[in-house]
Amino acid sequence: MISVITPVYNGEKFIESCIKVVIEQNCPNVEHIIIDGGSKDGTVEIIKQYAKHYPHIRWISEKDQGQSDAMNKGIAMAKGEIISFLNVDDFYEPNVLNRVLKLFEKLPEPSLVVGNCNIWGDSQELKLINKPKKLKIEYLLSETSPFPYNPSAYFYHKSLHQKIGLYKVDEHYMMDIDFICKAVQAAKVKYVNETWGNHRQIEGTKTISLVKSGRHAQYHASLLDEHRRKLPLLQQWITVSLKVLYKKLDKLMYYLRKIMYYFASPQKLFLKLKFR
Repeated sequence: MISVITPVYNGEKFIESCIKVVIEQNCPNVEHIIIDGGSKDGTVEIIKQYAKHYPHIRWISEKDQGQSDAMNKGIAMAKGEIISFLNVDDFYEPNVLNRVLKLFEKLPEPSLVVGNCNIWGDSQELKLINKPKKLKIEYLLSETSPFPYNPSAYFYHKSLHQKIGLYKVDEHYMMDIDFICKAVQAAKVKYVNETWGNHRQIEGTKTISLVKSGRHAQYHASLLDEHRRKLPLLQQWITVSLKVLYKKLDKLMYYLRKIMYYFASPQKLFLKLKFR
């Protein structure tokens, strides 16, 4: 069984569509656990109405210590051996849950399975497709490979938490990055080049506010440094070396693109040289 966990607080705008996303997966082996943090809007009423008609929905509503605390409560309630987090404003591609269940049949425990994720802007434009192909800790900490962007595109055995612990309750912004850094070192990791998740970057949300404040990069770098220091010395050296090499290659590619641009336009190269 897959336990889809949705932490929510004052999510009236998106909670109904989130509930429908799980229903429309047509997965007979799923439970949807909704952890409400004591919403003051109409979130709870919407959850109640759907829970009356759909027995796969289980929910609680009470004050919590933030998103990580709500996620941990969902894990404690989960009956499934596979965990997925679906934030209230994110969504799956069709038939993802059945596809994932089939994949997990052949995987050892604990496993982490990662797919691709569409990143949507506030105006519903597709900004990028996150393809985290290289999931070894050395690549992630050297920043030469992207992290999985959103939990709607990855799934893992619940038993993984017995090895790495639960989400940090005092971590309110980077809990997913912290989790991935631990998970890739403890689980059998499988990347599948299929698009499974969809993440909306919505104005006013916690993450976007952090990015606009300029603190996101600082928090991210600090967390990566923390995990880097915990590695054996050889892995630390590999991570730093990869980071330096990647920056040099990136700089080289920049100049190569410049050269190709001017060779493709001889007139521009002539004018640049003439007026030096």
